[in-house]
Amino acid sequence: MDEIQDKVVNFVKDEVTKRGFKKVILGLSGGIDSALVAFIVAKAIGPENVYSIMMPYKTSSKESIEHAELVVKATGINCKKIEITPMVDAYFGIAGEASGLRRGNYMSRTRMCVLFDNSAKENALVVGTSNKTELLLGYGTQFGDMACGINPIGELLKAQVWELSRRMGVPKEVIDKKPSADLWAGQTDEEELGFSYDLADEILYHIIYKNKNEEEIKNMGYDKEVVESIFKKIARNEYKRNMPTIAKIK
Repeated sequence: MDEIQDKVVNFVKDEVTKRGFKKVILGLSGGIDSALVAFIVAKAIGPENVYSIMMPYKTSSKESIEHAELVVKATGINCKKIEITPMVDAYFGIAGEASGLRRGNYMSRTRMCVLFDNSAKENALVVGTSNKTELLLGYGTQFGDMACGINPIGELLKAQVWELSRRMGVPKEVIDKKPSADLWAGQTDEEELGFSYDLADEILYHIIYKNKNEEEIKNMGYDKEVVESIFKKIARNEYKRNMPTIAKIK
């Protein structure tokens, strides 16, 4: 794990310099992924060069803000809070009723608009906070929380995020709570996905690193519905992991 820590820290140092920046900016949700990224970038370029923004909606849990503040205190990074409630409610006041999915996606993209606007203000590179498990399963919003200039944890499975977070000193309160995008009251990632991150990581490990196909993994004793769901999510969300396809005319 020390080797992984060195790699992600050096990645940030190299990429920030290579792209002509001195500062970075990230959204700080109070969750483990953004907390770990905050620790990584603070170690890489110094906390004084790291800007973060907490962007709660009116239904966001108080705990999320409290946990984000613990991360700010532990790392010494810069931070401010910008409420997205008036922005989101103004739009849906015009658009009318919408499903939880639409509202969640709009909130995610609104947060990224705020983040990129502030990146221009501070001349800071936007750092992403999506891990490999989420990216493979498509558990993220295209041009929302998945948008960024660089991403230091995009090759880490969720289990590795937990392990590295413990290694780097992320507050215990953040590590121990149930992962949640905090898009509505009581929402958790694992309930939405339909399976635990631990189980997903086990199956993804066999897919990615052992090159096992769907039938081989089912024959290992894993729940067939879960295995099928994971393979479907990987295939269906491939477009989210790639740049937009451009028509070739030559």
